[in-house]
Amino acid sequence: MSQGGVSMKAAAYSATERTRNGAPLDIRALRTADRAEMLAAVGRFSKETLYRRFFAPKRHFSEREIDFFLNVDFKDHVALVAVLSEAGGAMIVGGARYVVCGSGRAEVAFAVDDLHQKLGIATHLIVHLIRIARAAELKELIAEVLPENAPMLKVFERCGLAMTTRRDRGVLHVTLAL
Repeated sequence: MSQGGVSMKAAAYSATERTRNGAPLDIRALRTADRAEMLAAVGRFSKETLYRRFFAPKRHFSEREIDFFLNVDFKDHVALVAVLSEAGGAMIVGGARYVVCGSGRAEVAFAVDDLHQKLGIATHLIVHLIRIARAAELKELIAEVLPENAPMLKVFERCGLAMTTRRDRGVLHVTLAL
């Protein structure tokens, strides 16, 4: 399948799962209209969650950073969001993305707001990201993870892909073979 065809499918991607507590969870392609809800989700992240995702203290994002996170082409940059129905509306509670960084390789990143961690959301996100990556004929997903980020490492270990890790300067470099 050509990557051009995949990008259109990825841009319209949508699936429904269930969290560990049984709540319906929509996994779908990020839309530019999600800007306010994405910023609200990040606003609910603790300092620790932001540090685990960005490897530095982070409280604010520049317009350039926001544009990078929101304006994805669904070919070289794919982003999914996890949406729960709460308080009478849909709320983005997490997200996952990959950015192609070489021939057949893409770097992945995940984040789930603190209130919704431990519900299996990142596990659902990685399953769907893997599906899109395989359709795009990628060969491996890579990630940098802080060694103390045991929950993310568990998600990678349990995703069903062969995983290798190497440690360098306090960071674990994870490679998942598609």
